[in-house]
This record gives sequence, C-alpha cells and structure tokens, in this order.
Amino acid sequence: MAVRPYDEARGSDGQVRPHYSALQARLATLSADELAERQRTQERFFLLQGITFTVYGAESSTERIIPTDILPRIIPAQEWAKIESGLIQRLQALNMFLADIYSEQQILMDGVVPRELVLTAPSYRREMQNLYVPHKAYANVCGSDLIRQPDGSFAVLEDNLRVPSGVSYMLANREASKRVFPGTFRGAGVRSIDRYPDMLLQTLKSMAADWRPNPQVVVLTPGVYNSAYYEHAYLARLMGVPLVEGRDLVVHDNFVYMRTTTGLRRVDVIYRRVDDDFIDPLTFRRDSALGAAGLFNAYRAGNVVICNAPGTGVADDKAVYAYVPDIIRYYLGEEPILPNIETYLCREPAQLGHVLANLDNLVVKAVGASGGYGMLVGPHSTKAQQAEFAQALKANPENYVAQPTIQLSTAPCLIDHGVEPRHVDLRPFILCGEKVVVTPGALTRVALKKGSLVVNSSQGGGSKDTWVLTEPKEPKA
Repeated sequence: MAVRPYDEARGSDGQVRPHYSALQARLATLSADELAERQRTQERFFLLQGITFTVYGAESSTERIIPTDILPRIIPAQEWAKIESGLIQRLQALNMFLADIYSEQQILMDGVVPRELVLTAPSYRREMQNLYVPHKAYANVCGSDLIRQPDGSFAVLEDNLRVPSGVSYMLANREASKRVFPGTFRGAGVRSIDRYPDMLLQTLKSMAADWRPNPQVVVLTPGVYNSAYYEHAYLARLMGVPLVEGRDLVVHDNFVYMRTTTGLRRVDVIYRRVDDDFIDPLTFRRDSALGAAGLFNAYRAGNVVICNAPGTGVADDKAVYAYVPDIIRYYLGEEPILPNIETYLCREPAQLGHVLANLDNLVVKAVGASGGYGMLVGPHSTKAQQAEFAQALKANPENYVAQPTIQLSTAPCLIDHGVEPRHVDLRPFILCGEKVVVTPGALTRVALKKGSLVVNSSQGGGSKDTWVLTEPKEPKA
C-alpha cells in the first residue's frame, strides 16, 4: 500500500488544520472567477516587475515569468522553531567542515569522511588550502532544500552552498501575496521577511569589518544572459550596492577596483553569483570572460573577500551530503535536529548493486548537477531512460547517488479555476558572517504538473509565498 503524502492544509481526518482555517474561510467567500482574477493580478505584477528566469535549451523564448501560485503555504511557529535551530546547527557544522578540510583535515585523518571522496570532488579547490577566511564563514548564503515526510517531520533533501538562488522570488511572492489577500495576511500574524536585503548586506559587510570600517560591497553577475540575472539586479538594488560584471573590475597590486564614471573605486567584498570556474582566468578556467584576472590573488592576499568562498561546493556535494549527520556529531557533539534522506552512494559496490536492481523505484542524481538536471526519477521514467542511466552508473559510479522516491507533501494550489493539491518543497535561506541567522520565511517550490515531484522552475515547477506565523499571544488575565 502506497504511503499517502502529508497534506499541509488538512489532517488525516480531512479537517482543515488550525493554521489554515483563516485562509480557508476567506477562500470560501471567493468565486472561481474571483480567484482566477487574483491569479492574473499576481502574474501582471510579476510581469511589470520583470521577474523572470531562463530555461536553457527551450524551443520557445527562453526567458519566462516564473510560474506562481496565489495560495500561500503556511507554517506554524512551533514547527518553524525546529527548522530554524536545525538549519543553524547544520550550517555551523558545514562551515567547520570547510575550515577543517582546507587546513588540518582532521576529519579526514579520523576517517569520519573518506579522504578520496573530498579530495577528488570536482568542487574541492586546492587553491583554498590554508587561506584565511574571516569568521571561518566559508558559506555566507545557504539555501537548504527541505521536504516534509509523510509522518509530518521535516528532513533535508540537499544543501546549496555555492551560489544559491531563489531569494528574490521569495521576496516578490511576499509583495504579491500582500496584494492578493491583504486582510487575511494582516490578521494571520505572518513574520516579516522585508529585512532580508539589510540582513544580507550586514552579513557581507561583517566579512571585512575587521579591516575596513565601511566596506564597499558589490554583486558580481555573469551578465544579462544568466538565468538568475533578475535576482542579481534585484538584490543589488535593494541593498543599495553596485551590480558589476567581470569587465567592470580591475586588479592592481592585489587590490580590486571597480570602474566608475568618476574613476576607480576600491572593492572590499564581492557577493559573487559566478561559479568557481569562472571567477579568475589566471587561477581557474583560462577561457573565462566572466571574472577578473588576478581576482583570486587579491583574495589570497587578504585584500578582498569573496562570498561565498571558492571551494564551498565540496560541502554540498551530493555524495558528501550522506556524511553530514556524522559531520554534525563530529564537530558539535550533537545529534542532527533535521535528518537526512536515506542515500545510496553508487561508489560503494554493494550499494551500486542495490541501485541498479531498483532503478524503477529510486531517484538517481549526478553529484555535481543542480536545477533538476542530470536526474532520473525512477517511477516516472521509461525503460529506455533506466537503461541509459544504468550504463552511466556502471561507467562512472562515483558520479552518482540515489535516494528513495519521496512523497513530497502537498499544499493547495489554484489550478484552472479550482483548488487542487500539488507537491511542494521548502527552501529557507541562512546567512552566516559574524553570526548565523535564518530568514523567517522561505521559497516554497511547487510541482505544478499533476503527479509530478519535480519542483524546479526549469523543469515545469513554480513557487508560492510561505507564511511563517508568530507565536500566538497568551490571553491577558
């Protein structure tokens, strides 16, 4: 018998959960046409704001408005408190892991994580060995993907420590949500996420505050053709800092400057939205035109901070993910607050055999891929696709992991003038500089295709606002 997914809005008895009752009451007063008009209003808002993403390889125009749903996902305060503490614990341990593997490598010597797994990972950067990173905060912006399991508990599906995206959609969904359900929003006691740009800027500045009283921060973008360019420009505008491309930067005597209409201006902190390989053609890929020549030498000299630090990707490698509970126990001496999903490492012969025998039931992922690419969803795949993945697994088992097919929880969505359940996940955003803070909100990603478990916007998914509720006030005596 198949396990039914957790329903965010209704209990197993079919009754509306208390934290959804106000929204449900409001929906009962609106006709299908009124709901459809509100959906169109939200889409017009996104269109006017230029909130887009790019689908690479699409036959039609690649730039699209991200699909959105007007019905918010609601999380009560008690559940969020556990999520928040679990995410802080996880990012603290992952930053300690990065500081260790780029210095003493004690965790590798103690055999907690296999040495070859880390040192041969494509995202491991030997150039980062023994470099000073302020506050030992390698991952300054993290977007961990959580799922709610059928029993109602949350678990971590994966960590995103390189250049995590989606926070602009979280902020835009909130602005739209306030317009679509203004009265319900005001009465629900929703925690504010409006300060995220200020929190991000404060985190970035804290990385250079010890040696520059008012550091100059910039956002480094690959340019207008990048799928997340809207987000880069949006965050730069909200933080009030320059948005730059590699060609806008120049390195002289190991100091980084940006070109302005009044001359060169020194740069202290670079919030980079460019992958490691493209940061500096002198250090990484020689054919890169997206970074700045000499940038890594300036970073090595301690004259500029790059956030997130190069090489952070090794900690969100899908094979290293399997060891994160052990990493938490090793550095913090604590049990993980948020568990992992069971993961099979195809590099292990016994586990590879199990995966090959059960391809029709498992989700297989390439360790370095993201965005829903390089993935096989067993129950929704064809025999030909399974045969293709079997060949790839046998040829390069180290490049793959597998997990059971998880029944993501469902939340109500407006689909063709009616409310229907669709599968969702959750991407909260954690900031780490001088301290670790979790934004009291998240991006809820939605698999808008009926029955689909793939929530990535590049694969037919969308998003919706996430209401994190405040603790209800005790009545006065």
